Amino acid sequence: MKTLPLWGTLFAWLGWASVTSAQTAGSPAAISPATLPEAWVGADEVVVQTLPVEDAWWTGFGDATLDSLIRLAMQQNLSVETAISRMEQARLNLNIERGAFLPSIGVNGGWTRQQTSGNTGGGSRSWSGQYNLTANMTWEVDLFGSIRQRVKAQREQFLASEEEYRGVMVALCAQVATAYFSLRQYQQEWEVLDHNCESQLAVVNLTEARNRSGLASKLDVAQARQVYYGTLAQQPAMEAAIIRTMNQLAVLLGQFPQQVVQGLSDPAPLPDYMEVVGVDVPASLIRRRPDIRQAERQVEAQAALLGAAKRDWLPRFFLDGSIGYASSELKSLPRAGSLSWQIAPSMSWTLFNGGQRTNNIRLNRAQLDEAITQYNQTVLTAMQEAATAMSAYTNSIEQIVATRQAFVQSQTALTLSLDLYKQGLTTFQSVLDAQRSLLGYEESLVQAQAASLTTLVQLYQALGGGWE
Repeated sequence: MKTLPLWGTLFAWLGWASVTSAQTAGSPAAISPATLPEAWVGADEVVVQTLPVEDAWWTGFGDATLDSLIRLAMQQNLSVETAISRMEQARLNLNIERGAFLPSIGVNGGWTRQQTSGNTGGGSRSWSGQYNLTANMTWEVDLFGSIRQRVKAQREQFLASEEEYRGVMVALCAQVATAYFSLRQYQQEWEVLDHNCESQLAVVNLTEARNRSGLASKLDVAQARQVYYGTLAQQPAMEAAIIRTMNQLAVLLGQFPQQVVQGLSDPAPLPDYMEVVGVDVPASLIRRRPDIRQAERQVEAQAALLGAAKRDWLPRFFLDGSIGYASSELKSLPRAGSLSWQIAPSMSWTLFNGGQRTNNIRLNRAQLDEAITQYNQTVLTAMQEAATAMSAYTNSIEQIVATRQAFVQSQTALTLSLDLYKQGLTTFQSVLDAQRSLLGYEESLVQAQAASLTTLVQLYQALGGGWE
C-alpha cells in the first residue's frame, strides 16, 4: 500500500500522463501554419495566390532538351545516390531498434570431462563427463515504453531521411534548370556578339571605302575598328563560359564533360516565358517544402528521445529462460529424463548513477530546443526565399519589357545614324554610340530573359515544387 503513492509521485514527476506535453514543456514554441500570414506581400497580377505550384514545373517551358536533362539527372546524379544511401542506412537503423522488441535466443552445446582430486579430504580420485544442449532466451519487457520511444525516434529519423532525399531532388531539378538556362544565355550572347561583329565589320568596310574616297577621316576608320575588335575580344570569354557551364551540367548529370558537349554544343534560344505563376498560400510551405518537413521530423525524433531518457528512471523488467538436455552419456541425451528447464523473471532498477540520467534528460531537452529553433529558422528562411523570389520574378518581367523597348529603339537609332552619316549629315560619333548601345541593349535583353527564368526556378524551388 505504501508503494502506490511512491509510484504515483514518480509517474507524475516523469509526466507519463501526457508524454507530448512533458516532452515539450519549457521548450520554445514551434511555428505552426496558423501563425503564418494569410497572403504573400509580393502577390500581384504576375504572382497569383490562387493556384498550387506544379511539381513538374519545368515542362511548362516547352523545352524537350531541358526535360530530358532533368530526367537524366534524377537517374544518375551522385548526390541523389548519396541521399538514397543515407535513407537506406536510416531504414536499417530503424530495423535494428525494432529488434529490441523481440527476445534474444541462443543455443549452447558442449561436452565436459572432469577429474576430481583424490587428495582433498580422503576421497579417491574420480572422473566424470557430461553432454549438454541448451536453448537460452532473454527478453526485456517494454512495460514503460522506453524501447517504443527509441523506435519512434529512429522512425522519425528515417522519415527525415526521406524528406532529405526529396529535398535533394528538388534542389537538383532547380540546379539543372539554372545551369541549362545559363548555358543557353551564354550561347545566345555569343551569337549576339557574332552578328554584331558582322554588322560592325560592315561599318569598318564602309569607313575604309569613304576614307579612300576622301569622305571620311582615318579617325573614323580607327574608331570603327576599335568597336569591332572590342566586340570580337569578348567572344573567347563567352566560349569559356559556355564550356564551364557544360562541365557544371556534366557533374549534375553524373557524366563526363565530353558526353554533355556532344549533345548541347548546338546553340538554342532561351524559352520566351513570361507567364502568371500560382503560389498558393504561405502555410502551404510547411506542407510542401522537404526541408521544413525534415526539420519537423527531427523535432519529433528529439522529443521521442527525451521521452525515452525520462523512462530510464523507471525499473526494467526481464524474462530469462532456458530449456535443454544434459546427460553423462551421449546416447541418453535426447531422452525425457535428461530434460532441464529454467524460467527467471527479473527486475533491474538503478537508483543512483552519479546524475547521469538527470544530465541525459537535460541534454535531450537541450537538443530538442535546438531542433525546434532550427525548425523555426527553416520556416522563416523558406518564407524569406519565397517572398524574395516572387519580387525578383515580378520585377524581372518589367525589366524584360523595358529592355526590349530599348533594344528596338537602339536598332532604329543605328539605322538612322548610318543613313545620316552616309549623307554627311552627322558625325561618325553618332554611329559609334548607336553601335555600342545596340550591343549593350541586346546583351542586356538576353541577360534579363535568363535572369527571369532563373528567378522563376528559384521561386518554384522556394515554394517546394520540383519533384514528386
